Amino acid sequence: MDKLPTHNEVVVARFRPRMRRRWNFKYLSLLCLCGIYLTAQSTSRIVFVHDESTSLPAHAEEALHQCKMLSVKPGPPDNFHRRSQSDRFVKGTPPTLLRNASVWTGDSAGYELRDVDILLDKGIIKFVGQGHQGLLHGYSNLVTVDVGGKWVTPGIVDMHSHLGVDSLPFLAGSSDTNSLKGPILPWLRSLDGLNTHDDAYRLSISGGVTTANVLPGSANAIGGQAFVIKLRPTTERSPSSMLLEPPYTINDTQVDPTLPPRWRQMKHACGENPGLIYGNTRMDTFWAFRQAYDEARKFKEKQDDYCAKVFTGRWDGLGDFPQDLRLEALVDVLRGRVKVHVHCYEAVDLDDFVRLMNEFHFPLAAFHHAHEAYLVPDTLKRAYGNTPAIAMFATNARYKREAYRASEFAPRILAENGIDVVMKSDHPVLNSRYLLYEAQQAHYYGLSADLALSSVTSVPAKVLGLDHRIGFIREGYDADLVIWDSHPLAIGATPTQVWIDGISQLQNPYVSAKPLAFQTAPSTPNFDKEAAAAIKYEGLPPLSTRSPTTNVVVFTNVGSVFSKIGMEVQQVFSASSAGLGVAIVKAGELICYGPHTTCLHYVTSNEVEWSDLDGGSICPALVSYGSPLGLEEIHDEKSTRDGVVLDPLVDRIPGVLNGSEVIRAVDGLLFATRDALLAYRAGVTSAVTAPASNGLVAGLSTIFSTGAAHGLQAGAVVQDVAALHVSISHRWSGSPSVSTQIAALRNLLLHSNDGTPFNQAAKGEIPLVVETANVDIIVSLLKLKAQVDTNTGSNIRLVISDAAEAHVLSKELAAAGVGVIMSPSRPFPEDWQSHRILPGPPLTNDSAISTLLDHGVTVGIGILEPWSARSTRFDIAWAALESDGKISKAQALALASTNLEKLLGATAQGDLVVTRGGTILDFEAKVVGVISQSRGLFEWI
Repeated sequence: MDKLPTHNEVVVARFRPRMRRRWNFKYLSLLCLCGIYLTAQSTSRIVFVHDESTSLPAHAEEALHQCKMLSVKPGPPDNFHRRSQSDRFVKGTPPTLLRNASVWTGDSAGYELRDVDILLDKGIIKFVGQGHQGLLHGYSNLVTVDVGGKWVTPGIVDMHSHLGVDSLPFLAGSSDTNSLKGPILPWLRSLDGLNTHDDAYRLSISGGVTTANVLPGSANAIGGQAFVIKLRPTTERSPSSMLLEPPYTINDTQVDPTLPPRWRQMKHACGENPGLIYGNTRMDTFWAFRQAYDEARKFKEKQDDYCAKVFTGRWDGLGDFPQDLRLEALVDVLRGRVKVHVHCYEAVDLDDFVRLMNEFHFPLAAFHHAHEAYLVPDTLKRAYGNTPAIAMFATNARYKREAYRASEFAPRILAENGIDVVMKSDHPVLNSRYLLYEAQQAHYYGLSADLALSSVTSVPAKVLGLDHRIGFIREGYDADLVIWDSHPLAIGATPTQVWIDGISQLQNPYVSAKPLAFQTAPSTPNFDKEAAAAIKYEGLPPLSTRSPTTNVVVFTNVGSVFSKIGMEVQQVFSASSAGLGVAIVKAGELICYGPHTTCLHYVTSNEVEWSDLDGGSICPALVSYGSPLGLEEIHDEKSTRDGVVLDPLVDRIPGVLNGSEVIRAVDGLLFATRDALLAYRAGVTSAVTAPASNGLVAGLSTIFSTGAAHGLQAGAVVQDVAALHVSISHRWSGSPSVSTQIAALRNLLLHSNDGTPFNQAAKGEIPLVVETANVDIIVSLLKLKAQVDTNTGSNIRLVISDAAEAHVLSKELAAAGVGVIMSPSRPFPEDWQSHRILPGPPLTNDSAISTLLDHGVTVGIGILEPWSARSTRFDIAWAALESDGKISKAQALALASTNLEKLLGATAQGDLVVTRGGTILDFEAKVVGVISQSRGLFEWI
């Protein structure tokens, strides 16, 4: 049976009275338990029946309890909010008073409080409001922190993480994200692989993350059970001690029968991932789902039949309560006691899963990734029981086909349809240290400020079934809070302190001064038209530009102008107290800028197009480097890519290449890819791209226009050849050793024929860019440079890219004249050869970029994946903001323009970018146009 008897299914009780019969204690206990059960059943009248001719079995009390608990929904005990101490309280933790705080509470009835005090004690929030005289009575060892009006938020909750199971640095011995033992594995538990030595815990805490839902991977249709953890280290040092409200049976087999169960979490996946792993189609995957749930349903019915007999006293031949470790978790799903999290991208998968839910009658907590969810809100609302939340990235997209129609406007569109939005990291896919940045970007593209902050605090707490204790700043909630150095939606917002369970997590945190304007939420641009187009064109809106109506465009209310002076970027105009300025563009050339009186004489006819920049700016266009931008459309689809270069150390090179031909990226360029066009619309008008390689030699990079329609268009290829690229690293078991790779590079540089790329690099005619993260490899490269320079009498123009550990050798790199491209700009200890990063504030005073610049090293920034090219403007803004004033706006712009041109041998570009509402570094600004002197035109974005 699918359920217990309903209100109209009455079973009559018949007890034979015996006046002098004594009721034993066991029987009284059973009646008490039955009474508890009946109280819990508001819609049914099930009466316990007992025939006294039948003796009660020894397990009767246990069986009745088990059956009674099947219908009890998970949640906190009724008295939870009367607790005086957290179950995670660490004895000896001093109480803490935060004074003069600006508080974002998470409560929709009043998100913001000003000039309030927060008292933390016994691991919970004891008070929020205006402190009174008696508040601190009895506290002798109180720690007082004057927040000084800064923002305090609940701790960030990452609802999709692989912290601890996909550990950093990556090592084969600690890879526990996926099992490949079959597509249906509900009995597996991420807890059983949770590594307490993951370097990312500390880094994530430094980004304000206090809680994470650790999911199994997405290789399987049902990957197993997830567990929610607090990230702080514990004195026990065990995975179990990190858990937040795990099922009682995890840590204690003696369960209090009066307590409701706790929520469980489970990972499902559909679409490409489980299909590719097992060679299945979507049809196969959903058949596997249906088989699994059909088996679980039958087992549930077996349990329900058993309990029907228990409740009606039919004990004859009734054995133990049916249990099966393989099925018990899925049966709990069918009973509505599990928060199911489903990795699903496309409309077809979302629709499939909604039908599955309705077929087997179970609710869903959230669809994760769900790149097409914004296109099918009505489908989501047909889900069984409730509309699932959507847990998503802000801009990470197009890495595979099912992510191709993603939109940066999806969060706002879903919210406008009344669907809960969660921003997540999928750590280590994205570094969860910067999960707040996902919320910031969602806000930039139109999600309201409160919903953006809720998307990483209160909403994931609610979806996880933990909003009774985390996700809000309320009295009685866990003391998980973050003080931010600026408004949490301001770019570069960084914690100055983090508390988890009332324990401060940052020892002597480093703080960078931020502009006063950063203490308020940014007033982001209007993207209404773009969001509407995303829906109209099902995620693929046209990305074309348009020409002005005249040859002359006059920009008014200009706040600043930046220009290239030689190979440097300088601010050449800034609005003064006299007011904003004007700039005039004619035939793709900026012919005048400055106060109105300086330039208006250039306007000699009525054939002029006027545009108000509202305090906007004009600056040099940005350059992208480091990803295969322009060489691929969809990374996981081979037909959309140029492909991978053969490795001369391990591959057999075809004779037609003569064994020594160096590949040129220009020969494989793909124009008008969506990532390239989106980058163009974000002010990145050119890219330096090298051939894709998994080995030693990549080849010769090219420079192309990201806005070009095809390779024959004027200005499409800016420079056929820029630099020679190689890569030296520890790759995989059995690959050539690092020493072998260095020896091969030495031979190529010293013994290549005249005029060949390696000979040119040895003579300093073209730059040699070596991709490596490891400081020891960089030392070997510096020695190699010195050797080759001595032998040739030249100077190799050596550049280190990736460079995660390059900061260790800042002085030596500067002395050798070696430049550095930080890719990514905020380093990440992904593997052993990059684990010695300089993380920057709040963990260290300086960042890797500021340290290298301080020593005189020429530094550029790079990216790893094409989708992130559009966010280059925010990457350089972040570098400046965490430098504590050491990097000016002009120097920040140089990181992604003139510095890259110097390092990569690029001819200086003359493109300029026009922004409205602020500079290209600001969240308030929107790119509205490109001035191209080389092409003699201006384009509206």
